[in-house]
Amino acid sequence: MPEDQARHSKLGAVLRVTSGNFLEMFDFFLFGFYASYISKTFFPVSSEYASLMLTFGTFGVGFLMRPLGAIILGAYIDRVGRRQGLILTLGLMALGTVLIAFVPGYATIGLFAPMLVLVGRLFQGFSAGVELGGVSVYLSEMATPGHKGFYVAWQSASQQCAIIVAALIGFCLNLWMPKEIIAAWGWRIPFFIGCMIVPLIFFIRRSLQETEEFLARKHRPNIREIFQSMIHNFGIVIAGMMLVVMTTVSFYLITVYTPTFGMKVLKLSAVDSLVVTACVGASNFIWLPVMGALSDRIGRKPLLIFFTLLTIVTAYPALAWLVVGPTFGKMLVVELWLSFLYGSYNGAMVVALTEIMPVEVRTAGFSLAYSLATALFGGFTPAVSTWLIKVTGNHGAPAYWMIFAAVCGLLGTLILYRRSAIQQRSQLAQA
Repeated sequence: MPEDQARHSKLGAVLRVTSGNFLEMFDFFLFGFYASYISKTFFPVSSEYASLMLTFGTFGVGFLMRPLGAIILGAYIDRVGRRQGLILTLGLMALGTVLIAFVPGYATIGLFAPMLVLVGRLFQGFSAGVELGGVSVYLSEMATPGHKGFYVAWQSASQQCAIIVAALIGFCLNLWMPKEIIAAWGWRIPFFIGCMIVPLIFFIRRSLQETEEFLARKHRPNIREIFQSMIHNFGIVIAGMMLVVMTTVSFYLITVYTPTFGMKVLKLSAVDSLVVTACVGASNFIWLPVMGALSDRIGRKPLLIFFTLLTIVTAYPALAWLVVGPTFGKMLVVELWLSFLYGSYNGAMVVALTEIMPVEVRTAGFSLAYSLATALFGGFTPAVSTWLIKVTGNHGAPAYWMIFAAVCGLLGTLILYRRSAIQQRSQLAQA
């Protein structure tokens, strides 16, 4: 194949696989973006704090399904192939989005409303449990030699496009609609948009080709072999989970929680908060591939260690400065700094996670590590942040959660790369 044709083929594959990832993440993040409106529609309790906590709790419950999705769907993808599995995950996510978009409010159908919304979140969580892993593994297997970090970074970069689009839609809604209409039904419009573009993304993803690396594999492990390997390598999965905690906590803090933080805590306007969120998405989109490419040159470990340490040192001072006399400008500066920390770390982290997993369970192992981190830590970031502010009375308290996540990332990095060095020395000794 001529060089130009091969380059265009690679680009087309990246666009096809990440377009589905864009849609899944767009639908998934909308729930967090419009949490304050969803809480009034489906959880209308007397306390605004309790209503918001119920909503964020429902948001977090979706993440509890991720490990189950990672194990079941991850094993399916490792068995039958990347392409077929990624089409299945898209269908499950679409079903969850349709439920949330069209369920009537509590005032109309009572307790059935929050129950059906919960079911929609469970479908979304089950699907998302393997979506990120499936896309990341696909990109790592189709990447050209020496450029895995750059290619895999586009999995996370496609999520940033989803954030930007969701935030811009919210910005336009706030310009064109009165707040009362948005609270009543206007918040559903982005969900309707997500439903309408599902057929297009299905068509695009169906044209995916299976990766050559998977097709060349002579042995396709059955479900039993995959589960046995997962148990045998569970230590790697747990260390990988620690690696991901930094990514998932910081990501949900600076994206999903930002609109609520800006409006409810800092008392800024909805427009200001959504503009900041869109800028964060654009910043993430830039830093992820840049740092993924840099990790191809200098290695994953130096970047992972440096940016976890930088997060530990700077997260609280940044948020403490923001909450003293908050303004749009200060919020933008702080969120862009946190975006730089997240994007720089994650650009190296995702490809590192694909490299440490045994090849026969690469999708299931990656997805389980990612899902455990998200289910136990990242997915509850909005709820934990809200709770920390409530119990401490300190509006900068969410920084404590981010620092904890950075410590987990640092420990995970040291454990995994120490283990890798020991294995390399053992292999050299045997040779």
